[in-house]
Amino acid sequence: MNLTLRTRILLYLLVVSLSGVFITSFTIFFGVENQFTDYLKKNREERIETIKKEVLQQYDETGELTNEQLNNMLHQQAMTENLYFKLYDSNGELLIDSTSLRSMMGMMNGTQSSIDPNDYQSTSYQLKNNNEVIGNLTVFYQEQLMGEDFIFLKSIKRNILIAVVVTVILSILFSLLFSNRLTSGFKNLINAIAELRNHQWRTRIPVKELTDEMRPLGESFNQLAESLAKEETLRKEFTANFAHELRTPLATLRSHIEAFQDGIWEPDSKRLEQCHEELMRLVRLVNELEKLIAAENPQIRLDKTRLETSKLLSFIKEQFNPLFMKKGVYLEVQNTEEQHWFNGDRDKIIQILTNIVNNALQYTPKGERVSIYIKEKNDQISFIVKDEGEGISEDDLPFLFERFYRGDKSRDRKTGGVGIGLSIVKALVEAHQGKIKIESQSNVGTTVEVQLPKK
Repeated sequence: MNLTLRTRILLYLLVVSLSGVFITSFTIFFGVENQFTDYLKKNREERIETIKKEVLQQYDETGELTNEQLNNMLHQQAMTENLYFKLYDSNGELLIDSTSLRSMMGMMNGTQSSIDPNDYQSTSYQLKNNNEVIGNLTVFYQEQLMGEDFIFLKSIKRNILIAVVVTVILSILFSLLFSNRLTSGFKNLINAIAELRNHQWRTRIPVKELTDEMRPLGESFNQLAESLAKEETLRKEFTANFAHELRTPLATLRSHIEAFQDGIWEPDSKRLEQCHEELMRLVRLVNELEKLIAAENPQIRLDKTRLETSKLLSFIKEQFNPLFMKKGVYLEVQNTEEQHWFNGDRDKIIQILTNIVNNALQYTPKGERVSIYIKEKNDQISFIVKDEGEGISEDDLPFLFERFYRGDKSRDRKTGGVGIGLSIVKALVEAHQGKIKIESQSNVGTTVEVQLPKK
């Protein structure tokens, strides 16, 4: 599978790079030949025009079409430019024929070479002076490149081909190197995913060894692995704590029932009441678990309505005032004349505030105070519950919202709860798209702030 992936990446890189190389090379290859041919054609036309001007100038000055200078020019064109001329007068009589130089050059080389109509093309030009035809000039030339022109163009093509070959070789080498590095990153990722699938939660990808393109993927994988490792740790802790929470009341019930069965104890009202208390602990635990599952449901349905904060606080005060008075803790609810409205599910908001105020009551000693007040800022409403209780240590603060976590390990579970309340609160606050913050100091007190959007 890894080899197939590497091969596919390599082929893709080669196709892309080689396609660019070949397209560019062929464009340059044929473009140079066309440009060079056009350049030679333009030069030939300029030379022919020069000869024509020389003939007309000679005629204006002397009345004759030929002279020694013109003969030398035509001779030079034949010897150096492979360009041959025949000059006729107005009666069609041949005055100059430089094509014979081709035969002379062939005899010097030991070959018979003359102008072959199949090898040369010809073009005729009428020579006029004051709209009077004074002669005719016929030019013979080859379309195909010859001599130094052919050698020059051949040299350019050879250099282009060498450059193409070198570029192709470099493309293959760089494609091999890049595909190897890229596939090594994919290979590391595939191996890491396989390890993660086998519950090796400490698996991480060395991000620094990855390419820039693969680095964000490696970082995302490491974040996922850390999240899964944390979830696995919480799951194990939750299972252990849940088993412990069940074990205590079940062991108590079992010992009481077995004692009744063995006739050691009489099922009197006191012992039956103890059994009932343990049973109710199990009922409360199951009920709170059901609330937690419902609160953490991503599809939780909120029945939102327009709520006014002072009415909610008055309801909380009315519900908790007897409990505070019984314990000797003063409950202060700071209501303002100004009304503060927001959208929320009334039952869920009451559940949030009930959990927070109940915690404040449990951990605040007699004679101290618990305050509840409202703070409005921009588009948010904040419910703030501040107590003068035992406070929470800095070590416990990061774990307060985890299931079954309780900072006071020595507190009796009958009064200290099962440690799910704040988990439920956090889930319900987040369902309202809000935030919850806790600030605390040991032996000073705790402040809980629930921020909820108005809309």
